[in-house]
Amino acid sequence: MIPVSEAIRIVVEKAGPLAAERVALGEALGRVLAEDAFADTDLPPFDRAQMDGYAVRSEDLRETPARLRVVGEAAAGDGWRGALRAGEAVRIMTGAPLPAGADSVQQVEVTREEDDGEFVLIERATEPGQFFVPRASEIRKGERVLEAGDEVSAARAAVLASFGYASVPVRRRPRVAVLATGTELVQVGERPSEDQIRDSNSYSLAAYASLAGASVERLPFAGDDPELLRVEIERAAGRSDLLVLSGGVSMGRYDFTKAALRALGAEVFFERVALRPGKPTVFARLPGGTLVFGLPGNPVSVSVTFNLFARTALRVMQGVRDAELFEEAAVLARPAKGAAERASYLPAVLSTDDKGLLFAAPLRWGGSSDFVAFARATALIIVPAGVKLAEAGSVVKVVRLPG
Repeated sequence: MIPVSEAIRIVVEKAGPLAAERVALGEALGRVLAEDAFADTDLPPFDRAQMDGYAVRSEDLRETPARLRVVGEAAAGDGWRGALRAGEAVRIMTGAPLPAGADSVQQVEVTREEDDGEFVLIERATEPGQFFVPRASEIRKGERVLEAGDEVSAARAAVLASFGYASVPVRRRPRVAVLATGTELVQVGERPSEDQIRDSNSYSLAAYASLAGASVERLPFAGDDPELLRVEIERAAGRSDLLVLSGGVSMGRYDFTKAALRALGAEVFFERVALRPGKPTVFARLPGGTLVFGLPGNPVSVSVTFNLFARTALRVMQGVRDAELFEEAAVLARPAKGAAERASYLPAVLSTDDKGLLFAAPLRWGGSSDFVAFARATALIIVPAGVKLAEAGSVVKVVRLPG
């Protein structure tokens, strides 16, 4: 049985980045950059007016009010091409390039046009550099604007568009196959008998994998037939980068996952983790390179172990620099029970007080099969191994649940 931190380290080590591909910028949202992105122009590309008003020479406004001749107009996308001389002003709009010879802008609210717009009376002086953004003050041509490993968000898409990235180099999406095992399972649209349950794990796993950036295929149930399970694993491995199984990983008579993996020649990296819930988690690699996670069958265990381990693998495959869930500190709102030999990852709801302090309230739940209570969770509280009870008011580590 290995610690959670060691299991995560092994996952990061074994799950390498996938190949890169180029996609249209409009299809890149949520994808992970495979290369750095660079500015192909200064930004702004010219001295840019920050407000509507008049472009002027500040020395012409040493004594105000000052009356200047209006010699032109500059609008966004349509600048004035002359050179400003003493005693002149150019009417200018927000976003327009500052004319040559001007060193400041005065806002329209402190001006008044005269003689049908031939002159402008300016009531306040300006300072050099007033109300315009200098060229290249935000970024210079050739500078790096985004890094490989950055996920393309709406804001980052705007950056890429501004520097001409009509297509974007990104890591290929991992192909994930999800396989639920157990003869007790029936489809969602069926009514289970008294000994059966509807499949929920394959839906939560598919959703979590999609949130992690993968393309997902849900496979038919394998039941508790060891030969059928072996065949389904082998078939899925041929068309996926990562296979996630739920159920069949404990020590029971009908737990065939590890036996099927070994029959296929899989290299097993770990099969027991010091984790509650989720101790019998299996991580392996098949001869063809497909990674396999065998997760416990209880729905809460599935969610916890997928997000700790399988999600991390998927993020590594996409080249994300910090692939694992981010740990942060929170104040415990109620006591939380731990375990002697295992770290406990307990469902919780996060909130903040009026000072911005983060609080974590453990959910009242009935154990690793209580997926109804778990549906309210927004985070997991981490109670270290050996801590039998974390007291209310103590500071604990938490990780937020994706989605």
